[in-house]
Amino acid sequence: MKNSLLSALAKNFLGNAPRWYKQAILTFLIINPILFMVDPFTSGWILVIEFIFTLSMALKCYPLQPGGLLAIEAIAIGMTSPDTVKHELLANFEVILLLIFMVAGIFFMKQLLLFTFTKMLTRIRSKTALSLAFCISAAFLSAFLDALTVIAVVISVAVGFYTIYHRVASGKDFQVEHDHTEDSHFVDELTKKDLEEFRSFLRSLLMHASIGTALGGVCTMVGEPQNLIIADQAGWHFGEFFLRMAPISIPVLVLGLLTCVVLEKTSWFGYGGKLPENVRAIMQRYEAHQDQKRTKRDNAKLAIQALIAVWLILGLAFHLAAVGLIGLSVIILATSFTGIIEEHQLGKAFEEALPFTALLAVFFSIVAVIIDLHLFKPVIHWVLEQEGHAQLIAFYLANGILSMVSDNVFVGTVYINEIRSALMEGQITRDQFDMLAVAINTGTNLPSVATPNGQAAFLFLLTSSLAPLLRMSYGRMVWMALPYTIVLVFVGLACVNFNLIPVTDFLYHNGLLIHHSAKAAAATLIH
Repeated sequence: MKNSLLSALAKNFLGNAPRWYKQAILTFLIINPILFMVDPFTSGWILVIEFIFTLSMALKCYPLQPGGLLAIEAIAIGMTSPDTVKHELLANFEVILLLIFMVAGIFFMKQLLLFTFTKMLTRIRSKTALSLAFCISAAFLSAFLDALTVIAVVISVAVGFYTIYHRVASGKDFQVEHDHTEDSHFVDELTKKDLEEFRSFLRSLLMHASIGTALGGVCTMVGEPQNLIIADQAGWHFGEFFLRMAPISIPVLVLGLLTCVVLEKTSWFGYGGKLPENVRAIMQRYEAHQDQKRTKRDNAKLAIQALIAVWLILGLAFHLAAVGLIGLSVIILATSFTGIIEEHQLGKAFEEALPFTALLAVFFSIVAVIIDLHLFKPVIHWVLEQEGHAQLIAFYLANGILSMVSDNVFVGTVYINEIRSALMEGQITRDQFDMLAVAINTGTNLPSVATPNGQAAFLFLLTSSLAPLLRMSYGRMVWMALPYTIVLVFVGLACVNFNLIPVTDFLYHNGLLIHHSAKAAAATLIH
């Protein structure tokens, strides 16, 4: 009886995850308290590596459960405290609101999104042109909207495409529901081959769009949450932020888009997948079918959703309210004017975002461990010990490396506060402060594309319901991001090293930027 109970408990633990994976998580849970008693600093870094392991195995087991167990244990043994975790959650409350409400708001605009992107998919036959269009669109939108909002739109579109094809290939009609069956339901081997090609096609589009969010996000103060923090500490307005980032962000954008073209032309790193003609035919039939059966009421819904999209872009671009609250307004407007008034109809919209919201809370628990155990302290001290031009490069690289494994907002906040203190104490000049702030911003935005835990948009994609359908694993994302990582890191580094100071001096000389005295800067920061 006892053995059967233990066997049942073992089977229930992490469900259908592989046995070796369960054993690995149990091993982590056993050794962590022992390591913490021996060396807290080392044990903290091991915990970070263990959490990254759970992210990398997202297709084996959703990271919330194993990562959550590690976080609970970390709090229980004293690696961090509930108060620090709460502080991190409150500091990132706008991101949490965004996930809860904005992603759900996008759900209620899927008719417009599917209509728009189906037209694009069937009209643009060149895969290179289509990939470039996705990358440029994501970059432009991310310069004014939050990257998570943009990637939520792209995921919603990809799910719509996948579902249309899957239902037709399974012998069903065009009704678009989230009904994903197993490959065994496909009618023949040719259909399975088309599916694999279609998956490759969608994977490349998603990765191009994800990279696009980073290319655009670095350009403006509203592009990423840490950008706002850096701009606030530096006292920069929207235009000044753009001009200060331009010596790095513009060359990176151009070379990033060129990389998109090269990858599609060469089919390196898993790119270059074409849309199968059978799938294109299905999409064209779907488009014709939808156009034929569309009623005046359907057209009215599309018009309402288009107006709401305008409100969404304007509201986010001009920061008329917190991102999450704008998302809530989208839910209210979209449902009110399209006849969705029943509670169970609303519930579906929150299914995608809430698991990731819970995972993000666990992630902030790991960030709390990094804070309380001062895991970044040696790197921070090393960077601050550098002088002159070498300090710019050191800040860029240090921010980039740390942003690959931690929260960009946390890393950016830590470093901008450090140089703010240095400015207040007279250790650096205001001009040096400005250039270091640029290095910090670009360092947190560009190298972080290397891993899903470096970019929230990547992590959201990895843990979405779409990832297992497209066989989008952690390792595959790292591999597909690698060429972009190399280009973005080295172009950014070259611009910091050779381009930042002369271009900034040129902007000063032509009156596009204003020199700040250290005394005036300190007064501004105190205020």
